[in-house]
Amino acid sequence: MTEPKTIRERYNDTQSRIIGYLKAGGTKGNRFFKAKYIAKDLGISSKEVGTNLAILSETCEELDIQRCSYSNTTT
Repeated sequence: MTEPKTIRERYNDTQSRIIGYLKAGGTKGNRFFKAKYIAKDLGISSKEVGTNLAILSETCEELDIQRCSYSNTTT
């Protein structure tokens, strides 16, 4: 039986940083995040955040990531 992989082993560096950011900001329950603010805080583009959030919404078991806006941005 194999040991469970850590977040760093399952996701690329950007995805790991986003997960860490979301976990740190969501310690008090449900939270909503705008991709442009995550991008600003992590020093990456909002497009890169949005792309990785879309991937994480499908693959990340640690968090429930949902798109919840009607515009082209990811929250």
